Amino acid sequence: MKKIAYYITAHGYGHGTRSCDILNALRDLAPYLPIIVKTDLPRAFFSGRIDDSIDLRSGAYDVGLVQKDSIQVDLDASIESIHSLARRESELVAQEVAFIKQENVGVVVADIPAIPLQAAQQVGIANIATGNFGWDWIYAEFSDHDPRWQIHADKLRRVYERTNLLLRMPFAEPMQAFPRRIDLPLLARPGSNRRAELARLTGADVSKQWVLLSFTTLNLNGQALENLAQLADYEFFAVEPLQWPGSSVHTITRAHVSFSDTLASMDLVVTKPGFGIVSECIANNKPIIYADRENFREYPVLVENIERYCRNAFIASADLYAGRLKRALQHAAVVAVPPAEMPRGGAEIAAQVILDQLGRDG
Repeated sequence: MKKIAYYITAHGYGHGTRSCDILNALRDLAPYLPIIVKTDLPRAFFSGRIDDSIDLRSGAYDVGLVQKDSIQVDLDASIESIHSLARRESELVAQEVAFIKQENVGVVVADIPAIPLQAAQQVGIANIATGNFGWDWIYAEFSDHDPRWQIHADKLRRVYERTNLLLRMPFAEPMQAFPRRIDLPLLARPGSNRRAELARLTGADVSKQWVLLSFTTLNLNGQALENLAQLADYEFFAVEPLQWPGSSVHTITRAHVSFSDTLASMDLVVTKPGFGIVSECIANNKPIIYADRENFREYPVLVENIERYCRNAFIASADLYAGRLKRALQHAAVVAVPPAEMPRGGAEIAAQVILDQLGRDG
């Protein structure tokens, strides 16, 4: 039986979240189909997110951007890492060509590293990109900072131009390098409210407003954490690996409660604009308080969709880092309903398209 090889960048958890939505839809449609996922996202991220029958393997095929934390990007470290990876490109492509042949892979799906797409193109099997941006678009933004950015953007664009199909997700840039594109509606599904269980696990007061600090990393100092503790009407939560031991912020372990269920149990979400969290807030109808981000070309696209589909408030990153959240929290709790509703079912559409490609080529 032909297999699906699904490659996921570890640049951000949003790539993993939406890939899991598609993987779950694939498993629903084809319960016994062999699926191999290759990624350098931590295995703990997938706990409770995908079926145990999906074969998880380690692999890193792109850099994305090197971040100082969830808000700040290190451009100099990024371009050095990208340049270093490029020196191994031929080796990595050859490695994946051998893997595809050995494992009898019939279709490669990538969100959205180019090396696996290149390997599939060399073998001559179906290759599908999924995402809401291409790295060519992201990297071209920094060409004035260092000319190497444009060199790598151009290389990526050439791979995208040879890709069979793009499953373009919501909140997307045009992604015009891809010759064939299918637009998807929202992929995320709502979670289950497990507030009572979370209260037992953490000791949080169910009568207060619950606020999720949704970041992978966030450098809050002692004074900022003290400022949060003084907001007596609120309980603050974070999901591992983010945690501040000894503070008033409750840490939730993904193995105990899934991220989607954690978010569904909250009243408000504080975050930086990213594909995964914006999708989850729309799916669960949660107000979102978003901070500004530097060197992040997606930012205006995501903000436009936050304002269209979410109850929302803005917080300056300086206030976020200082723990000055009260004004934004109060504003987000009373804003009007969003002006539009996003259609659902994107994961199921994507899964069917991938299976159709597998059937055609396998």
